[in-house]
Amino acid sequence: MHNLWIVFLTAIFLSTIILLYRNRSRIRSSPSSSLPLGTLGWPLIGETLEFISCAYSDRPESFMERRRRMYGKVFKSHIFGSPTIVSIDAEVSRFVLQSDSKAFVPSYPKSLTELMGQSSILLINGSLQRRVHGLIGAFFKSPHLKAQITQEMESYIQKSMGSWRDDHPIFIQDEAKNIAFQVLVKALISLNPGEEMEFLRKQFQEFISGLMSLPVNIPGTRLYRSLQAKKKMVQLVGKIIQERRNINQPSKVPKDVLDVLLNDSSQLLTDTLISDNMIDLMIPGEDSVPVLVTLAIKYLSDCPAALQQLTEENMRLKRLKAERGETMTWSDYLSLPFTQTVITETLRLGNVIIGVMRKAMKDVEIKGHRIPKGWCVFAYFRSVHLDESQYDWPYQFNPWRWQDKNISSCSFTPFGGGQRLCPGLDLARLEASIFLHHFVTQFRWVAEDDSIVNFPTVRMKRRMPVWVKRRRDYS
Repeated sequence: MHNLWIVFLTAIFLSTIILLYRNRSRIRSSPSSSLPLGTLGWPLIGETLEFISCAYSDRPESFMERRRRMYGKVFKSHIFGSPTIVSIDAEVSRFVLQSDSKAFVPSYPKSLTELMGQSSILLINGSLQRRVHGLIGAFFKSPHLKAQITQEMESYIQKSMGSWRDDHPIFIQDEAKNIAFQVLVKALISLNPGEEMEFLRKQFQEFISGLMSLPVNIPGTRLYRSLQAKKKMVQLVGKIIQERRNINQPSKVPKDVLDVLLNDSSQLLTDTLISDNMIDLMIPGEDSVPVLVTLAIKYLSDCPAALQQLTEENMRLKRLKAERGETMTWSDYLSLPFTQTVITETLRLGNVIIGVMRKAMKDVEIKGHRIPKGWCVFAYFRSVHLDESQYDWPYQFNPWRWQDKNISSCSFTPFGGGQRLCPGLDLARLEASIFLHHFVTQFRWVAEDDSIVNFPTVRMKRRMPVWVKRRRDYS
């Protein structure tokens, strides 16, 4: 019986390979095909293993660069289980980002879609996506929230940095995570520091660990543990939602994102959709913003000229506000020109978000290339941001390059684009500006060697340890 099973499974495997090769032959030999050049790699696994191998290296874009030299800036491949058109062409990527759901819809690895759920803002499409995105984006841009974020960010920073001791190592990535997560959760559901916040943080760390895991949902697996953590978070958020609904009187001025979604009159937003999206929107507090802050401090540590100019700019503003007896506002932080160029250059060089994946809902033609219906498109931002035809000395940290460069060009897309442009991009800049301001005006530091890990998410390998010494030239 055992031998029969081996024969049976072998027959299925060989049949699958034959069918795949036949399909590939049709793709390659079709006279009407205008697919980009490239290769689909091995049966079943395609070129996924080589892509991941490069992603773990110091130059993750090397996978793309080798194929660019052979096939051009748009080429075909087969990664993460799907035939894929890869774009490292700024114009093609912009076209994909700007297209609506009739042409492209989000496409992500199975583990991520299972964890996010079908009601996630990352996965929903059409009018519902536009509604949710619009409501959240408008609130994130509101002066009320920016003022609230500024006040709370400063409070958490002062509390955290007040406990730092001279000549003791501080792990910047951990500190930034602790602060940014609390600030964002407060903006989302008005949860204050305490037992529930710590419970939420613990479950969220368990949840986010499974975003790029094997798509196997059985007890003991990484995906299973992450899904269990999400259930616990959904229960907590659901309890808060129910408490708000029991009030039966929507607040005239929403105090958080939860209020904004609960006050929506369209009746399209179910409690499940709201709670799922509250959790998904916590990701920047655990991942994107802390990494942005950490990378900025790493690059500044390696570039004394930039550090000196940024410090002098922030010192001038701090002295001015002290002389006038005024507190810092969000507009003060965002008005610091060199600080903003440092953040912009960090986004370009660090590539906190390396790219996005979309699935074609119909055959699409762009710049002479055909993207077949059902295929994925991988718009790989990192290669565009490091393209020497777009940026001089692209691997060099040079914030001065942005003093005369347009950050709205199609060659700079750190927050995506189109209808799915990250709604929190202004808040990310604000939080990074506040952290950098307080850090450089309160401390001098010496950074230990650390390396950037680029897969599955961007982070510092050793969490960016620095030895701090409190400044005496300004109190």
